[in-house]
Amino acid sequence: MKVLVLHGPNLNLLGRRDPGVYGTKSLDQINEEIEALASQLGLEVEFFQSNQEGVLIERIQKAAESYDWIVFNPGAFTHYSYALRDAVAAAGVPTIEVHLSNIQAREEFRSRSVIAPVCAGQISGFGAASYFLALYAIFERAAGQTGGI
Repeated sequence: MKVLVLHGPNLNLLGRRDPGVYGTKSLDQINEEIEALASQLGLEVEFFQSNQEGVLIERIQKAAESYDWIVFNPGAFTHYSYALRDAVAAAGVPTIEVHLSNIQAREEFRSRSVIAPVCAGQISGFGAASYFLALYAIFERAAGQTGGI
């Protein structure tokens, strides 16, 4: 089972950017932890980060060629990128939207995701563990142990 872990804008600044909201771990540290858990679960992961919407769209469009799942933190694009939403919907690759912070508990404009409705699910508010929970969900789904999409 191959999983693309896709990180959106400003996630390359993790560990330095507003650690009270996003934590003190760098993106590289989070990716290392994701990779370790994926290995334990028998999942193969590949990581990609971009601050550019078009680059993320192209990566999603190509995902159907190589990946069984996408774990996607769209960052600020979550709230307004209909282009990313359409790419996720068109790709046909089950996607889990993740966020480090609880987007429901933040500024009003952050509480709505235009991408979540085309995803298998959304996990937010658990820091780096949001990614881990997404991997567990994929593992459980692959084992046929959960319902839903």
